[in-house]
Amino acid sequence: MASSLTCTGMIWALLSFLCAAASCIGFFMPYWLLGSQLEKSVSFGTFRRCSYPVRDESRQTTVMVEQCGRYASFQAIPSAEWRICTVVTGLGCGLLLLVALTALMGCCVSELISRTVGRVAGGIQFLGGLSLISCSSAVKCARNELIEKPSLLKVHKKKLKTLEMGDGVVGQ
Repeated sequence: MASSLTCTGMIWALLSFLCAAASCIGFFMPYWLLGSQLEKSVSFGTFRRCSYPVRDESRQTTVMVEQCGRYASFQAIPSAEWRICTVVTGLGCGLLLLVALTALMGCCVSELISRTVGRVAGGIQFLGGLSLISCSSAVKCARNELIEKPSLLKVHKKKLKTLEMGDGVVGQ
């Protein structure tokens, strides 16, 4: 099998694929933020969460469902910031995956990747990485803001109360 990549290009293709795979796995995992609620460990990501509260109407209490689930719809994601982060991170992962798969194909097919295609792929990969970095920075800033300003936590707890009433979560 002839290749259109140099040795450096093959290393770039392999590292691109590993990075894209790690980014996609991280995007789908619900362990972005960890905490506790109702004395249970909880975690959530942009569109999945584990150990979430549900209103039990028969007992008139809130109980913790100890399983992971995704939000029932895009609008069920608690805040606009998380919705934006979901879209931006998803696009970033998609761009990284596109470049990585193209580069891997370049390892097997001769004359697939020219110097110009390599530069364009590098630019696309830069945009994908930039979108992931910007979203992770936004998540860190939001978390730090909640720690520094406890009054904001009341707003988020109020949103959580709304979620408790309407669940808005679908199982795996």
